Amino acid sequence: MLAEFSLIPLGDDIHISGQVAEVLKLIDASGLAYQLTPSGTCVEGEWDDVMALLKRCHERARKSSRRVVWMIKIDDKEGANDMLTRGVVAVEEKAGHAGP
Repeated sequence: MLAEFSLIPLGDDIHISGQVAEVLKLIDASGLAYQLTPSGTCVEGEWDDVMALLKRCHERARKSSRRVVWMIKIDDKEGANDMLTRGVVAVEEKAGHAGP
């Protein structure tokens, strides 16, 4: 399954990159495939693993913020793997863009 999410810790400081970096450390340590984007993160793995990771991310964000806003999109396609890159490559190829 693929989960795309944005986590926004709310508080007094408008600069949240430090808080987001702490969450990214958890994602990186999880061993799950992921891709950081300018407005969120995509993580690929089994349902239970991804949900457990999201819970840990939430708990980490709440340590430094009394309020956390989430946006989560899940694509759970039976038998699919490598969704993190396969979909992007397919669209790029159809658009006539050269591969890496």
